Amino acid sequence: MKKIAGKRRRFGYRRIGVLLERKGHVMNHKKLYRIYREEGLAVKRRRGRKRARGSRSPMPVALRPNDRWSLDFLSDTFGASRRFRILAVNDDCCRESLGLIADTSISGARVARELDALARLYGKPKSIVSDNGTEFTSRAILSWADKNGVDWHYIDPGKPQQNAFIESFNGSLRDELLNEELFDSLHDARRKLALWRYDYNNVRPHSSLNNQTPTNARRTLEISEVSAPGALAKTEDHQYQNPTRRLSL
Repeated sequence: MKKIAGKRRRFGYRRIGVLLERKGHVMNHKKLYRIYREEGLAVKRRRGRKRARGSRSPMPVALRPNDRWSLDFLSDTFGASRRFRILAVNDDCCRESLGLIADTSISGARVARELDALARLYGKPKSIVSDNGTEFTSRAILSWADKNGVDWHYIDPGKPQQNAFIESFNGSLRDELLNEELFDSLHDARRKLALWRYDYNNVRPHSSLNNQTPTNARRTLEISEVSAPGALAKTEDHQYQNPTRRLSL
């Protein structure tokens, strides 16, 4: 029995009993279970994967720029089906795309360095929302959040709707750029992502912002005393052209 249990570590006493019977060792199931327990062969129940719990405080409502950032990863290919990843960082209040970082591999430490660079440019966020991906639950990220006093909120597994703003952004990015363009190299992908991000922030109208651009929405909120979406005044309609259309290969 010990030999079988050592080889079949996840087998319970019933399966071990069947294998013993095949070898000619037949015994009552009660006796089998008693010996199985006495020998300490019971299978230990596996616990779920340890997940970072993040902040225990309620997820804040994004009323002003830097109240809440959201992060997520996307993936695509360049050249001969070489895969690369894109780290998307957004401000949930004004819908601004703060960064689209593309590389063949992005670790937790790399995410922390990119957040430091964005914090120097835009200021530190009060909170960040992401999924439970290994990059976002790494020691580097947990240390970064603690060092910078940022509340990091993790959405429940399998519920991307809890991070709806970044999911909506991902859909726009994939529909308007990733599914429309072919990338010759990583450099080419970074160039087209930068152009699309500029267009998204400064030209493309957003219905959730009264057809303003995220850049104008940020500027309006920063000078306004009323921290509410209603403070966003409608502006004159600008003729909208997508510059990435000129990049079609």
